[in-house]
Amino acid sequence: MSEKKVYLVTGGAGFIGVNFVKHILKKHENKAVVINFDALTYAGNLKSLADIEKNKDYKFIKGDISSPADVDNLFKNHKINYVVNFAAESHVDRSIIDSTPFIKTNIMGTQILLDATRKYGVDRYLQVSTDEVYGSLGETGLFTEETPLAPNSPYSASKTSADLLVRAAYHTHKMPVLNTRCSNNYGPYQFPEKLIPLMIANVLNKKPLPIYGKGLNVRDWLYVIDHCEAIDTVLLHGKIGEIYNIGGNNEWKNIDIVNIIIDILEKRGYKDGKSLINYVKDRPGHDMRYAIDSTKMQRELGWKPSVTFEKGIEITIDWYLENQAWWRDIMSGEYMKYYETNYKEKFNSK
Repeated sequence: MSEKKVYLVTGGAGFIGVNFVKHILKKHENKAVVINFDALTYAGNLKSLADIEKNKDYKFIKGDISSPADVDNLFKNHKINYVVNFAAESHVDRSIIDSTPFIKTNIMGTQILLDATRKYGVDRYLQVSTDEVYGSLGETGLFTEETPLAPNSPYSASKTSADLLVRAAYHTHKMPVLNTRCSNNYGPYQFPEKLIPLMIANVLNKKPLPIYGKGLNVRDWLYVIDHCEAIDTVLLHGKIGEIYNIGGNNEWKNIDIVNIIIDILEKRGYKDGKSLINYVKDRPGHDMRYAIDSTKMQRELGWKPSVTFEKGIEITIDWYLENQAWWRDIMSGEYMKYYETNYKEKFNSK
């Protein structure tokens, strides 16, 4: 029997990381070991992984990718085959308030991981990035892997910097690296500062639904499990040194997303959601439209999204309805301090 492959998943207690850890353990059952390395910042939640904590092929290690000592100890004590780097500060609004954690984790942390990957001879390293590195689109067109990088927020600038460090590692040291850039993810376990879970939670709590500007910003939405399958496909079969765009082919205006959520929740018995819509002052430098061209993924690796937005949003809403204890616990304490700071002065502004 062949030896089990060891996946190091950094940021595995966050939204996409949690889903990826569970996806790998299920897809590669008895063939893979997953080490979840997470600093457990505000968005990391081990309760999301309670159902697998006794799995013999799963191990959690608390640590920070921006700490050279933490990372070196991790690699020294475990023979790692694959590194999948989800660990990142990821909320644009927070990066506008204070960009320092984004520089530390997203840039410095990536380089520290790359150094360890090179030192300890990892088979493959995959950097999970975002379509936000490309900047903003007009009313037409799609981001391709050749689109020039033009980040417009501290968050996207930090992710762009990390991507360039990965590129440099390949060209300078011939390291076995890969880079994916995805569109907006949604699904179970997403932290309720992001649009979809925030709107669901606020309708249930009968709180205002804060919508930037006129709600006309367009995003391409990707169901998180489709994203997890795409990442594993790139990791195992992608060409070293290449970039792969991962999109959902689901473009929606923010206001339309909100109205869909309200309509579905109304069918579930939660009324008067539309009366809660509250347009707030727009985010500084808010990109108008993102849209991903996943042709390369589909042509070279045979991947395409399998979950339509209409199906995925129903699954997501029902998950939040059935797991209210999970997100209600999160939305207390430190999160509420941030929420009040970010939105208090914006409500009722036009």
